[in-house]
Amino acid sequence: MLRLGLTGGIGAGKSEVSRLLTGYGAVLIDSDRIAREVVEPGTPGLAAVVAEFGPEVLTGEGRLDRPKLGGIVFADQDRLRALNAIVHPLVRARSAELEAAAGPDAIVVHDVPLLVENGMQGLYDLVVVVDASPETQLDRLVRQRGMAEPEARDRMAAQATREERRAVADVVIDNDGPLERLEPQVREVWEKLTERAAAGR
Repeated sequence: MLRLGLTGGIGAGKSEVSRLLTGYGAVLIDSDRIAREVVEPGTPGLAAVVAEFGPEVLTGEGRLDRPKLGGIVFADQDRLRALNAIVHPLVRARSAELEAAAGPDAIVVHDVPLLVENGMQGLYDLVVVVDASPETQLDRLVRQRGMAEPEARDRMAAQATREERRAVADVVIDNDGPLERLEPQVREVWEKLTERAAAGR
């Protein structure tokens, strides 16, 4: 098994890289998706979040109100740490289950937005960083995702800097440009991964 840690700042285009790698045959373990699953209604994770932040972070249907919670934690590092202390252990446990099910010959891509922030680079055989300039990130968040600019800036500021991410990267994928420039880079990364995986067998 070859274990790849994939990360990048919000709006850098990491999800598109994940999609391409999955298309080539990678097994994707998406930390964001798992983080949503572990706080679904009825889970211990949601109960713990409500105990920490109060029932006002729930919608009328009893689901987690993500925009409301995001408004709290992305403006306050202490509150963000409190949320991470609840969610991250649950995500790690579920990720380990999914990895164990992938099989010994799999190339497993762990899509981890906060890989650098949580010092997780040592957990993977390779770290791939999807890189874009802060200006590109902000434009995508505001124009494509419809975020208000102050919220987008808060979310970017809560993450590692571009320099911090690049410092732990084994491979940097430049996604400042159009999709046509992204695909050849990801294909080249995949070819190197398959060669390395074959050499390790």
